[in-house]
Amino acid sequence: MPIVKLETDIKAPKAIVFDFARSIDLHQISTAHTNERAIAGRTSGLIELGETVTWEAKHFGVVQQLSSKITAMDVPDYFVDEMISGAFKSIRHEHIFEEKNGGTLMTDIFNYASPLGVLGKLADVLFLKRYLTRLLIQRNQVIKEHAEKSETIL
Repeated sequence: MPIVKLETDIKAPKAIVFDFARSIDLHQISTAHTNERAIAGRTSGLIELGETVTWEAKHFGVVQQLSSKITAMDVPDYFVDEMISGAFKSIRHEHIFEEKNGGTLMTDIFNYASPLGVLGKLADVLFLKRYLTRLLIQRNQVIKEHAEKSETIL
């Protein structure tokens, strides 16, 4: 199972970064290039423990839907979202927030399993892991920019 681990230093308080990371509205801004939008479950505001969201987006020229649920949350230190339906075999995304040097270290641990057996593993090696890593880096950059400006939660 491939794992993407990213660390992002953000010059903002942990509670603010935590809220931006679970903002449905900010997520949609960070994925505008894929036309990603929340279409069911929590569709705006801050997602909470036990809530679900269904995303619709265009990846690789195909419109796809993915539903996830917040399965763990310890405000403002940690939350986990897990896929409940979608194109992957599984996705588990841990979000960890630690105070560091007067700001916040935001860590993403993104575990996923591709469908289609050997073909899926080949896709991971050839392009999928890089593609997912770029999506997460872009998302984190948007969180960083908004949190460091101390803008209000969208």
